[in-house]
Amino acid sequence: MSKIRIVIVEDDPDWLRGLMSYLGKEADFELVGQASSGQTGVELLEQVEADVVLMDIMMSDSPDGIWAAAEIVQCTGAKVIMLTSMEDKELIFEAFKVGAVDYMVKSNFAEIPQAIRNAYANRSPIHPSVAEKMREEFRRLKHMEHEVRVKELRDLLTPTEVQVLDLIEKGHTQTQIADKFVVSIRTIKVHVGNILRKLGGKSSKEAAQKAKDMGIL
Repeated sequence: MSKIRIVIVEDDPDWLRGLMSYLGKEADFELVGQASSGQTGVELLEQVEADVVLMDIMMSDSPDGIWAAAEIVQCTGAKVIMLTSMEDKELIFEAFKVGAVDYMVKSNFAEIPQAIRNAYANRSPIHPSVAEKMREEFRRLKHMEHEVRVKELRDLLTPTEVQVLDLIEKGHTQTQIADKFVVSIRTIKVHVGNILRKLGGKSSKEAAQKAKDMGIL
């Protein structure tokens, strides 16, 4: 049976020695190289063939592993597993964006051998703790997207149009709104026409409901 060829990119010499010793006990593993920085890791992968790369995400106090993982994924057929001592939602998200197949917290070192086998067999499940962090990040991005959309729509509306929408949502008729503002009904109809053009909708009530649902009112 062919062995799984492994490269480790890690700048902590103590952790590197411990990990190499730990993985060296596995009969189906072959450690074919190690590097202490993202750059030397990329250069090493140009010289040796590896099936799986264990990549430390933080090296020299920067997420150097993200850049290195992207280079290795693009230029080789190796599967990259990110290793880290912390669970950072943004770093997890970035790691998977550049093509990493798994993200392991170093304290879960006992799970690393099986993660390597899963990666080699193209069966890498996302660890439950990592999956939750990714879901949190997706929720954060979705919330940011919603806030940007609300701001865009709010900026389209004039203060008077927002007031008109608010009164429509509260059940006032256009005639009542005209009386409240002491303007002609035609002026209110112009405001309503502008609102529908900006927010969409078949009626002023539909536009007012949309504004309320989005948090504009």
